[in-house]
Amino acid sequence: MTDYRAALEDFTETSFTHDGKTRAVFRKGTGPAVVVIHEIPGITPEVAAFGRRVADAGFTAVLPVLFGDPGRPMSVGYVAKSFGPACVSKEFAAFATGRTSPITVWLRALGAQMHEECGGPGIGAVGMCFTGGFALAMMVDDRMLAPVLSQPSLPLPFTKKHRADVGIDAADLARVKERAADGQCLLGLRFTGDPVVPGSRFETLRRELGDRFISVEIDSSSTNEWNIPRSAHSVLTEHLVDEPGHPTQAALDQVLDFFSARLKTEPASS
Repeated sequence: MTDYRAALEDFTETSFTHDGKTRAVFRKGTGPAVVVIHEIPGITPEVAAFGRRVADAGFTAVLPVLFGDPGRPMSVGYVAKSFGPACVSKEFAAFATGRTSPITVWLRALGAQMHEECGGPGIGAVGMCFTGGFALAMMVDDRMLAPVLSQPSLPLPFTKKHRADVGIDAADLARVKERAADGQCLLGLRFTGDPVVPGSRFETLRRELGDRFISVEIDSSSTNEWNIPRSAHSVLTEHLVDEPGHPTQAALDQVLDFFSARLKTEPASS
């Protein structure tokens, strides 16, 4: 079996166990922790590159392995290999509406441990694609100060109800709304033409969270001036164009600025 970990050789590999479940975790950098929750099919070189950007911005990038082979490049076959098992796993609520994926309990525990180890006023997180909505569920924990949803794709948008659902249960949504009312912000990213991340999902977040939900929607229509393909999906990785002025580069900068604004300033004392 091929080992692709050379693509992560500048990261430190550790592990984290919660409730009997142990997973590998790759870390890089210093400063407040930002949990980078990889997309399908796994921690690709592009996800690792994003982790490096987070570390270079002054944070501890924490990349847990939820599925896939760490460091393995993206390919159609690899996506198919990872997608099937992830969809049927009980840890990921791929099809259910109004349900929080159980894996987020493990991620919250990881975040709590990383906050204890790395310090700072709290932690950040970015979910991508299949894991995009997990940062929303992590908001139930007061430590989560900088949640980012990049192209949140669950539940898979089969019906109108699925397309508008944000992937958490009623109790968790109520807690998220309480935190938003207290001033907590949430950042969301999507391409406008992405059928996997319908606009109605962001409409739900705007309706429920008001102006505490910061929406970044990048034009991928057939007439967009940047020639972004209509199939564009991964804002921070596969479809990121590292070019000044490009809207994906602007989105990346906004994410890093969001982390800095929320995690590098100690909260005011009451």
